[in-house]
Amino acid sequence: MITDTHTHLYSEQFDEDRKAMIQRAKDAGVSRFFIPAIDSSYTEKMFSLEKEYPKDVFLMMGLHPTSVKENYLEELNHVKNWVDKKDFYAIGEIGIDLYWDKTFLTQQQEAFRTQIQWAKEKKLPIVIHCRDAFDEIFEVLETEKGEDLFGIFHCFTGTLAQAKQAISYNMKLGIGGVVTFKNGKIDQFLNEINLKHLVLETDAPYLAPTPFRGKRNETAYITNVIDKLVDIYNLSFKEISEITTQNSKEVFGI
Repeated sequence: MITDTHTHLYSEQFDEDRKAMIQRAKDAGVSRFFIPAIDSSYTEKMFSLEKEYPKDVFLMMGLHPTSVKENYLEELNHVKNWVDKKDFYAIGEIGIDLYWDKTFLTQQQEAFRTQIQWAKEKKLPIVIHCRDAFDEIFEVLETEKGEDLFGIFHCFTGTLAQAKQAISYNMKLGIGGVVTFKNGKIDQFLNEINLKHLVLETDAPYLAPTPFRGKRNETAYITNVIDKLVDIYNLSFKEISEITTQNSKEVFGI
């Protein structure tokens, strides 16, 4: 059993072949697809996926930091309304992204903290998006840390020290295509991190692993990520799959 803890199956990039793409993933051994939210414009697509694949698809709810704009309070209200009336498996993806635009940093920080507190209220994990914002993310986590704070540091691309700090906040590290990149760097120290702290992800349709880098990513390519971890940890494909799936069960509770 392989678990993709982060895949945007509702993306427009899959509109032409979504069913075939999901079947390819199943044929590759993936049986659990965790779906992060972005903003209100994708909510109905997420619910349609859940309805079509009720045994395979598990939804999160949250406001992505790049969707924190002038109307962020309205978007946060949308998240809260759904979290209060429907069951989700995580609050995510949430966080801070300073790569594209720093205009709304203060609002991103507020949205991040607010959604963390909702996750605590619901006893749910959080799934963190961090881009060019490790210091800002850690600043918030430092004030929110505790037994009720846990989740996944999605698409981890930091240093060994940052990996250890993320783990100290009860976060698993989401490992995807970046681990296969020649300049990805995390493959150089990952063997110093116990496998119990890792979960697998694709972030499809983004960040396709080598040899598909630069092309559309899809969940079936998670096997390339596993192959890389086989080399790093000197364990079998089956062992990597089973351990990381068990780790995902610890986070999501299923």
